Amino acid sequence: MKNARILVWVGVLALAAAAAGQQSSAAVATPAEPQLVILDTDIGDDIDDAFALALALRSPELKILGITTAYGDTDLRAKLVERFLGALAERFLNAADQRIDVVPGVPTQHDNVFTQAAYAHGRSGPLCSGPVSILFTPFTPEQADRWKRFDEQRKHHDAAGFLLDQIRAHPGEITLIAIGPLFNIQAAIERDPATFRKLKRVVLMGGSVYRGYDGKNGERRPPDAEWNINRDPAGAKALLASGVPVFAMPLDSTQIHLEAAERERIFSYGAPLTDQLTLLYHQWVAGTEGHPLAPTLYDPVAVTYAIRPDLCPATPLRLEVDEKGFTRPVEGAPNAQVCLKSDKAGFLEFLMGRLTGEPAH
Repeated sequence: MKNARILVWVGVLALAAAAAGQQSSAAVATPAEPQLVILDTDIGDDIDDAFALALALRSPELKILGITTAYGDTDLRAKLVERFLGALAERFLNAADQRIDVVPGVPTQHDNVFTQAAYAHGRSGPLCSGPVSILFTPFTPEQADRWKRFDEQRKHHDAAGFLLDQIRAHPGEITLIAIGPLFNIQAAIERDPATFRKLKRVVLMGGSVYRGYDGKNGERRPPDAEWNINRDPAGAKALLASGVPVFAMPLDSTQIHLEAAERERIFSYGAPLTDQLTLLYHQWVAGTEGHPLAPTLYDPVAVTYAIRPDLCPATPLRLEVDEKGFTRPVEGAPNAQVCLKSDKAGFLEFLMGRLTGEPAH
């Protein structure tokens, strides 16, 4: 069929509406126009990225333009995202049109365990790249050019190019939610800093200001080189110097644990979305030695901030990043708004309300 392709669409805006009564009592009114967002993630190692993605999909306040994958085996991470989206296809067939492109970033060296690799390698159906309704529609020349460019970006791991294209198409409108090491962000800034500055803002999970990773028994520890920043300190430096408003969710505010009662409520809910979280959680547990059963929900706090900033009030700070990935507050003009303490109970109520329709108890 000449000049025609399979268009794959994801009805994400209908995810919340598809299950009536599943809004948390803590949720705020949905704005008339959802925020345009791109999610940059290192999904597949820890489990919190999967919960962050699920929360974003269940939030009608967000219109996800694309998902880019960062760090390590970015192709496998993209396959994981595609399978996750593909698993939602049948239930939300004929839902509101929204296409989500999935673009891998440049692969990097890594020595951590990809705990959810089996899920990423699994079958996700005949069409796994962001399905819900499948339309056989002739392309206009403009659509054909866009699809060709997108195919090239996927082939060449050009997440940075995809990000810059989206910013050019929507200047001043896109919130970038960055929940992984910042290699894609760094590449975009280096390639075209003027276009990058046209982002509306970056909401970042990263850093450690006054609180490091908690000890095994919950004891508070001094600041650490937090993972996302430590993997690419140069990327964090570039972001903070980019001129784009940065809203940072460091370890100080993101160490919220999903305890047994909430986990079982999610895992027993029986919806396509929560079923995927169940699979990924158990692969994470099986593939992670010495880890507590309660995952720490670092990344969903960043997604929540994009929707409910009242749950994580931010303080203007100037952050300095050293070569080891430590983020230290210093004197000078603020270069970030930093949430140092979040509303744990409010966050869990919001998360549970979005995923199951039942607030945390």
